[in-house]
Amino acid sequence: MTYRGDVRLVSVSLLLAFTALLAPAPGAAARTAADFESAVHAATNTVRVDHDLGKLRKKGCIDRFANRQAKKMATEGEMFHQDLGPITDKCGLTMVGENVAYGFTKAGTLIKAWMDSPGHRANILTPGYRQLGVGARKSDEGVWYVAQVFGRK
Repeated sequence: MTYRGDVRLVSVSLLLAFTALLAPAPGAAARTAADFESAVHAATNTVRVDHDLGKLRKKGCIDRFANRQAKKMATEGEMFHQDLGPITDKCGLTMVGENVAYGFTKAGTLIKAWMDSPGHRANILTPGYRQLGVGARKSDEGVWYVAQVFGRK
């Protein structure tokens, strides 16, 4: 989902279908939320650089919203988007977008699934974004929930 001013553009399809089609591969799975978040941030920037775009900087305000969203999804045991209006207001942004996912244990597999989805890919490759917050939380059942929040001042 992307939000610009008063106009909300729904451009992100949920990853429910991707979770069924692209089960996370075995291997080096995320051990901690901080490790997973760092790996997702790094993988996102690698993709952006590969597409001749600038790297996204971690920003505290949107990072808090990403963490809050990942925690809420993990607690409720379901994936959903948050209202992006408050992020725009509280973080002083002119553009904001979000990608969410669940069930992935490796950043590379997650980024590949997002890049295979037109709406998620658009968020990752939007040239105007300058900031990125990433939240990752594991549910009581052991399922990872991840939120990316993109922004521009």
